[in-house]
Amino acid sequence: MIDETYAAIFAAVPIATAMAHGRVNLIGEHIDYNGGIVLPTTIANATHVAVGPSDDGSHAIYSAQYGEAVRRSLDTPFNGHWSDYIAGALVKGAENKLIETPMRVVVDSNVPGGAGLSSSASVTVAVLKALAEHAGQHVADVDIARWAQQVEHEFIGVPCGIMDQMAVAIASEKQALALETDTLAHTLITLPDGHHFAVLHSGITRKLDEGRYAERRQECEAAAAALGADWLCQLNEAQVAAIERLPEVQRKRARHAHSEHRRVLAAIGALCAGDMAAFGAQMDASHASMRDDFEITTPEIDAIAGGAREHGAIGARMTGGGFGGCIVACVPVDRLKDWKASMARQFPATRYIA
Repeated sequence: MIDETYAAIFAAVPIATAMAHGRVNLIGEHIDYNGGIVLPTTIANATHVAVGPSDDGSHAIYSAQYGEAVRRSLDTPFNGHWSDYIAGALVKGAENKLIETPMRVVVDSNVPGGAGLSSSASVTVAVLKALAEHAGQHVADVDIARWAQQVEHEFIGVPCGIMDQMAVAIASEKQALALETDTLAHTLITLPDGHHFAVLHSGITRKLDEGRYAERRQECEAAAAALGADWLCQLNEAQVAAIERLPEVQRKRARHAHSEHRRVLAAIGALCAGDMAAFGAQMDASHASMRDDFEITTPEIDAIAGGAREHGAIGARMTGGGFGGCIVACVPVDRLKDWKASMARQFPATRYIA
């Protein structure tokens, strides 16, 4: 229990605790910063946080995963240390009047890092929720998500969209979040009992602050500017026709964003109609677009996604920022046990997450 860990580390009782799940994106990759609709859901893996006041004038942060406590001033440079996400959330807590004095923070998470499952959003959202509870304030989930996104932008250097933070702040394991990323309007859709969305780690980890995520966003922004559009997912007919006249890289990025948005709309319709075969087909098409037009998959990921379908999934795709991490596969519940066994035999480096 997180409060017991806090007591063991700081010899005190925490004032507040909070939790936020990781998330898996079922479909809609790299379009949350292109004005598109995305469809994530949460997974069982979660981050637990406990907070209380510090008694020595500095913030103290402990991670059960790293097995160490650090003391930080919020003026300390952010340079890639594991505590940067927590420190960034503390800065946002102070800016938004959730804390006025230094804090002790304990974090314990089983959301795997570098897997495309939003470990960073999970920890920042959980810390901000704990700070709000500590302050006795009700803060809307949308505001928590916005502040968590600002942590990524301002302190980590990842120009991410809002999907991850909204998903872990709002959705549940049994619900998908249909999120319009331009307005943040959203609807929760109940997931079917007869199918399981299996998350399988490829064994390849990656970091979004390595620069490739930012590069893709810059390429999308350049394509939108060339088309005279604010968002690649909201083009008029003339702008769609003009995609094929763009330079190759911009053409590919625009083609992915525009088509991925349309795939999400079709997938939502299929999910609401209970047509899981159609949903799976959209997942497959999404993976092909990420491979061919957005160029963020790897040969290993491609092979795992293909194997997932061969062994009984009705659809499979890479999920997350790309260049490693996880796939998500839609598997009929009655095939799941055999599917997991077959995948483990063919791809021994993979591991089942959720």
